[in-house]
Amino acid sequence: MSAKIIDGNALAKQVRSEIATRTSALVAKGIKPGLAVLLVGEDPASQVYVRNKVKACEDVGMFSILERHSADLTEANLLKRIDELNKDPQIHGILVQLPLPKHIDSHRVIEAIAPEKDVDGFHVANAGALMIGAPLFRPCTPYGCMKMLESIDYPIRGARAVVIGASNIVGKPMAMLLLQAGATVTICNSKTKDLTAHTKEADILLVATGKPKMVTADMVKPGAVVIDVGINRLPDGKLCGDVDFDSVKEIAGAITPVPGGVGPMTITMLLLNTLEAAERI
Repeated sequence: MSAKIIDGNALAKQVRSEIATRTSALVAKGIKPGLAVLLVGEDPASQVYVRNKVKACEDVGMFSILERHSADLTEANLLKRIDELNKDPQIHGILVQLPLPKHIDSHRVIEAIAPEKDVDGFHVANAGALMIGAPLFRPCTPYGCMKMLESIDYPIRGARAVVIGASNIVGKPMAMLLLQAGATVTICNSKTKDLTAHTKEADILLVATGKPKMVTADMVKPGAVVIDVGINRLPDGKLCGDVDFDSVKEIAGAITPVPGGVGPMTITMLLLNTLEAAERI
């Protein structure tokens, strides 16, 4: 029996409709949620991402600005611009698209964003707040994954969750959110011994490694929920995730596809974080 497909596009549409309703109510009170997106350099993937983010804002009735800067922008000038946006009352969220050119310190840039406008949830203040269970903002991709589990009414409390990947953007905050929801959590990484022994125990398996189709059917517990955060382009141009979807869907109880799974939810949760920032005013 094939797994239930968790449709990220459909869920994103539903959540964005709710965001649009709340945004409209806020606009009626004279507050229009505003997001500033800063792009430095000409990275093609980044250009697509920022266009999608700006369009998504407009679609739900938010205000957005997209600033494109040349790759030779100095770190000092980028920090100066962030400081100006921190003080701008029309801007409720600030996002600096990563990766940045090598001469710019990404950590310093992220820390320059005011925590109350850090809608990506990457600032150390927000990461620390997440650790103690009181996040101002949840990082967008893990937040979207939690919404996907919620959408299928999955009982997280007491479940065994395994996260493959320990990045600050996905793996670590994902583990924190699952832990706070009552799961027993294992984080695996590239040095984990006998990875399959861990994954076969998982009721919830979340994969964020950047390695195409690395999780195969023999690594998955029958009936598990599999969340695939990866997106990779194969030599033939096709997109795939970190999970071998075709084989794993015959074993799993529920699974996210790539594309059309976690991706649409990431931008949706960015909108929700921006809305919540404006609602706090």
